Amino acid sequence: MLKLNQPAPDFTVASYQKKLKDNYKEVSLKDYKGKWVILFFYPRDFTFVCPTEIKGFAKHHDEFKKNDAEILAASTDSVHSHRAWFEKDLSEVEFPVLADTNHALSRAYEVLNEDNGEAERGTFIIDPKGLLRYVVISDSNVGRSVDETLRVLKALQTGGLCPIDWEPGQSNL
Repeated sequence: MLKLNQPAPDFTVASYQKKLKDNYKEVSLKDYKGKWVILFFYPRDFTFVCPTEIKGFAKHHDEFKKNDAEILAASTDSVHSHRAWFEKDLSEVEFPVLADTNHALSRAYEVLNEDNGEAERGTFIIDPKGLLRYVVISDSNVGRSVDETLRVLKALQTGGLCPIDWEPGQSNL
């Protein structure tokens, strides 16, 4: 079972990355040691809600980077499916998209729907030490808030107590 403030499950998995010459690379959580990681799972390529979220993360990619955070997206689709979809509909996305075709990553992060082989919507924030600091898993029919993910990242980075609706610039408790 996943536990907060414990090591996040490690992984090495194939990814699609637009910015690479051949577009494919193996990615490991260890590659991001010393950085904050936003790992988010989505159900499938070529769907209706998923591109809205992926575009939302892409729109805020520079802000996540300014806050020393890297974004990783993941689904159970192949790197070839990712490439076809991203080249067709999501050309602005530059972060890696992980291909969890054997479902090991989705199982490790407890988001795999065993009935249909899809990942549920899961959002995880992993700190620079590799500890799991934030977990939200939601129904696949409802998109998540990228603004909320960014707000939580910034709150965690303060190291303090942050009350409801805390925003950067406000004092901690």
